[in-house]
Amino acid sequence: MNSNKAEANTNLSNNEEPTQEMREKRVAWITGSGALRVGQVIAKHFASQGYRIALHANTSFEIAAKCASEMIQSGTDAIVLRGSVEEPAFAKTSVQRIVKHFGRLDVLVNSAAVWDWQPFEETTAQDVQRQFEVNTLGTFLCSQAAGLHMTLQHSGGAIILVGDWAVLRPYPDFSAYFAGKGAIETMTRSLAIELATRNPAVRVNAILPGPVMLDPSISPESAIRIKQQCLLKRHGKPEHVAQAAYFLATHEFITGVCLPVDGGRSIYAGPSMDAIAHPTFHRH
Repeated sequence: MNSNKAEANTNLSNNEEPTQEMREKRVAWITGSGALRVGQVIAKHFASQGYRIALHANTSFEIAAKCASEMIQSGTDAIVLRGSVEEPAFAKTSVQRIVKHFGRLDVLVNSAAVWDWQPFEETTAQDVQRQFEVNTLGTFLCSQAAGLHMTLQHSGGAIILVGDWAVLRPYPDFSAYFAGKGAIETMTRSLAIELATRNPAVRVNAILPGPVMLDPSISPESAIRIKQQCLLKRHGKPEHVAQAAYFLATHEFITGVCLPVDGGRSIYAGPSMDAIAHPTFHRH
């Protein structure tokens, strides 16, 4: 497969133009929505709100195609785009495919990501480069291509980036990951300015999720610790991220915001709390 190519699985032929009625329905493109992870939950949530959906997959194309087929059967127009988000031509080609099929693009959610760990002593330039390319460069390229098209639309559009709550308190052995994800918040503010100064109807925001979809390999003991480290004492769900993405996509007066969706984890130091250096304060 040529990774620069965006392949579409669609219920319209390439020569069939969208009708006026179809053009009026909003369209959401969710990268990283092939696998049965958070991105696909986001896509299904937007579909439930009446959006037409552009799914995206790289290695999980068959799963994405099945999801698109189910959406089409339930009455949601859906296509699948295949490729690597970090490839320079992919984003532009994908936007062209989306606009050709749907006639518009209203929302982009940048859910494609890699989350790998490596002991700091063993982290290589290639490790840093790989995570930067997908998590940072891929997000930028897709946002640039989608955003510039949105500036040409009278209705504008909304772009959602996905960061990580833990950039505020990084944990060990993920230095390559945090080097890339740490750029998301600054990129959000920069893109918000770049695009709104071209069309004030284009907004850019970010979600900073906490743990919202624990892998089945996580032990019961670890799951309990994760819950205890959350201020709200509960496990997050991918639906929490999907609801936040929809909120940011539809709120007309919010831009440049990085919203933690972490149950308070980013502000909570845990049951022991932080040591407080005030000379007369003593915790009872």
